[in-house]
Amino acid sequence: MDKKLLIKIAALFTFLIAGCTNHQESRKSELALIKTSRPAPIELSNRPPNRSIGYQVREQINKIDGIYDVAVIEGKKDVIVAYKVNHLHRFKMKKIEKELTKKLDNEFPEDKFIVSSDYKIFLEAIRLKEDLEQKNLSNEEAEKRFRKIIKLKKEMT
Repeated sequence: MDKKLLIKIAALFTFLIAGCTNHQESRKSELALIKTSRPAPIELSNRPPNRSIGYQVREQINKIDGIYDVAVIEGKKDVIVAYKVNHLHRFKMKKIEKELTKKLDNEFPEDKFIVSSDYKIFLEAIRLKEDLEQKNLSNEEAEKRFRKIIKLKKEMT
């Protein structure tokens, strides 16, 4: 009886430890909602380096008062810009989004921007970046997730 009890306790302990380690790996994207993550732009397109605009977009957005974090995903035709607004600027979110969209359209007229201050869109962008960095996604799967994020944004509006 003692051996069976020890085996059960050891198995339970093993499952608890395994569960905790998996949870810690997924916390990276969960913490992105709480703290500033400043992710590097994701480029899903095969644009030449002189046409890539991800870093330029991020720099333009960082200059806007009230925005403290931004995730940029650059696709073949579309660019997703998900950003977080300082708490004191949340009352002006529509104004910030309108100003940001206008600024990006003027700076980069050949690209179509999907701009969102929604945390879910930001989190999905961070998760996509993590999966690409961990080599869990192929380019086709990443493009599908990119389209899914755009669809999610359109459903929210």
